[in-house]
Amino acid sequence: MSGDERKKYYVSVQAGQILRDQGAASYELEIMADYEEYNQLQVMFEELSSMDNAITGHYNYTVGTLQSESSDNRMNAGYDAILHDIYLFIHEHGTESTRKHVESMGILDPGRI
Repeated sequence: MSGDERKKYYVSVQAGQILRDQGAASYELEIMADYEEYNQLQVMFEELSSMDNAITGHYNYTVGTLQSESSDNRMNAGYDAILHDIYLFIHEHGTESTRKHVESMGILDPGRI
């Protein structure tokens, strides 16, 4: 089996999971990806999780102190950018129904899809 063979994967953005087995857990979207693309999406999910942990730590640390609104905005913008990249990737590699679902969410720039 070559590394560039495309397989169907079942993706849960909420859980940050990419599943090979459709029945292993709940999922929202389906993509077709090769090994390298699978790894690329996995890295994006890891980045999203790291950003989520950083935001949680940031808010826990700043509770009761004067928070910098610009710092909060930068952290939220970073999280949103990673999430946007994930949905763009899913749209590019998704099945027809997945692409339609992502488009219906209205989160991607129509000029980029």
